[in-house]
Amino acid sequence: MNRNRLVILLGMAGFIVMADNWVVSPILPAIAKSVGVPAAGAGALIAAYMLPFGLFQLVFGPLADRFGKSRVIIGTLAAFSVATALLALGTTIPALASIRALTGLFAAATMPISLALIGDVIPMEQRQQAIGSFMGIAFLGQALSMGIGGAIAYFLDWRGVFLLYGAFAALVTIVLWRGLRTAAGGETRNPNAPVLRPYLDLLRDGASLRTYLVILFEGVFLLGSFSYLGTVLAERFQLSFLAIGGVMTAFGVGAVVAGRTGAAVAARFGRTRTITGGLLLAAIADGLVVAGSGNLWVTGVGIFLLGFGFMTAHSTLLTVATEFARSARGAAMSLVTFAFMLGGAAGTQLGARVIGASGSNTMYVAYGVGLAVLGFLATPALSSATRGPSPAQATT
Repeated sequence: MNRNRLVILLGMAGFIVMADNWVVSPILPAIAKSVGVPAAGAGALIAAYMLPFGLFQLVFGPLADRFGKSRVIIGTLAAFSVATALLALGTTIPALASIRALTGLFAAATMPISLALIGDVIPMEQRQQAIGSFMGIAFLGQALSMGIGGAIAYFLDWRGVFLLYGAFAALVTIVLWRGLRTAAGGETRNPNAPVLRPYLDLLRDGASLRTYLVILFEGVFLLGSFSYLGTVLAERFQLSFLAIGGVMTAFGVGAVVAGRTGAAVAARFGRTRTITGGLLLAAIADGLVVAGSGNLWVTGVGIFLLGFGFMTAHSTLLTVATEFARSARGAAMSLVTFAFMLGGAAGTQLGARVIGASGSNTMYVAYGVGLAVLGFLATPALSSATRGPSPAQATT
């Protein structure tokens, strides 16, 4: 199978999953009004999704190693399509929350198992560009989600959002099913793959543990910064949800550009310097968001640079992690995604407290400093991991 086509197909699966991840926020008031509850009460839909989405990252990795990555991706994406469409039928918050939890459960497999499959079938010298392209497409879905959801809800209603998302996910599932049949021959599969041992081995190894810690704190500061960009745009410039989605497209564009250039940068400067550089660019981006308090263009440049810096660092970290456990790559990549999302959840919650106490500018200054410090610490922390897998990792 053409490897570029494989990356695009997996990227579209990541696109719809990441878009679905964030789409509830802009349509939450409409959902609350429709079912007759306060907006705060409808917030349970967000928590109902995020908890299984985070926890089941760790379940699907070993399952993919044992039964096949392409099978797990296709099966869970098909179930995700059905669950997403069923949300349009919910009439109470408990019913919607239950279905939303199922959506999060099945969505958990797409990102880490897609990355593991890319690690299986694409040679190391081409892998970072493939991972960068995949992540760029996926995070374009995240960046566009508020605008897409707001536009659909405006022209139809909130139920139409889930019907159309479910239909698109079903279409992607069918195309993936047809396309992955030829890619499945290159994936690794171990019918006797253990469930817990790969995680314990990865966390006992110093190089991989330090890498996961960098990814955890990357999630804290980077996803924490991303989470409140929509709020910043709305408060500063009184933009509509549609306009917010348009401006936040800059994040996705920056991520896509970095995904295409990250491999060349890493080849020239080395992976450790590329990770450090990406984190420092993201720190500068947070500074531009603060500096752009009265200027939409400066804020937009900051959003673009945040996406560019994020993908420069993150695609390199992911490439490094694909070599941590070659015989249990699904588990290794699931732990990456779990660490990143756990950090993002913590960063989002902490950011809310900082904004409530001191305002958004204080949060972006603090997170920018955090990214800069993390960038400098990444150099000694990742020096051994970026040179290649240790003997313990290679035989995991």
